[in-house]
Amino acid sequence: MVIFSWIGYLGFIFTYLFIRENIPVKIKLFKRWDFLFVLLFLPNMHFWTSSLGKGSVIFLGIMMFVYALKEPKKRWFFMVLGALITYHVRPHVFMFLAIGAGLGFMSGNKKISMPQKILAFVMMIGILILIQDQVLAVVNLNESENVVEDFQDFTSSRAEGLSEDAGSGVDMANYPLPVKLFTFWFRPLFFDAPGILGLIVSAENLLYLILAFKIVKRDFITFIRKSPSLVKMSFVVFFMTSLAMTFVMSNLGIIMRQKSMVMYFLFFVIYYYLASKKYQRILKIREIKRKKGEIIKVT
Repeated sequence: MVIFSWIGYLGFIFTYLFIRENIPVKIKLFKRWDFLFVLLFLPNMHFWTSSLGKGSVIFLGIMMFVYALKEPKKRWFFMVLGALITYHVRPHVFMFLAIGAGLGFMSGNKKISMPQKILAFVMMIGILILIQDQVLAVVNLNESENVVEDFQDFTSSRAEGLSEDAGSGVDMANYPLPVKLFTFWFRPLFFDAPGILGLIVSAENLLYLILAFKIVKRDFITFIRKSPSLVKMSFVVFFMTSLAMTFVMSNLGIIMRQKSMVMYFLFFVIYYYLASKKYQRILKIREIKRKKGEIIKVT
């Protein structure tokens, strides 16, 4: 337990470095608490990333990988090690990371020429082809002749089994997609909390919901379109992983554990969005003060 807690602690160190060096602007949550401080001490995140199992290991691998994306040439060791850890623990999560990093790299960097983007796209497709058997083996479809139909059968039986095996089961299979995503991101809430732990997680999920409403703005789409590669990567990884998880999750207890490894990608996007808004306000204030200073000098 001590060793795995230490592994989870290292994951949080890389999380802090990833967020702080990409977002130097500090944001106050509810005009009182530091946003990053709150994110790093969310109880549910520490519960699952310090337990004996895959949670802490996969968390370290993911955060080590995204930390290295800032300067891949200098941090290639962390990138390779993080990719290997993520791939060997959960190949499908590595697939989402590779796709997200590739799309972010191609769309978020204006200095990259079209031939380089094509080469990166071809390399990404090649990686996906190489690991397709390992990814499909996660759901026992590596020898399937009809992957789409067999995957639908798998998700239906998996969701039904998870729903029946515990008292915190939910009927995810019959939910429409928006409700599935809402359930994965923000439930349990207080009305369906399974036990004392569920109440604690409900309070945390309420905070997630409040934070999510901060990006429900008209200019958010424009922000994503013009955002740098790491923001686009985080958004793609978060959404793709969430979408995949909703088809096989039907138990709130398992949802609490599984979503802990992807929520920080959403937090990074929200944090960057709020920081960019604050930075724009600071520039406007400086410009106004500069113009006033010029008027005073003239008069």
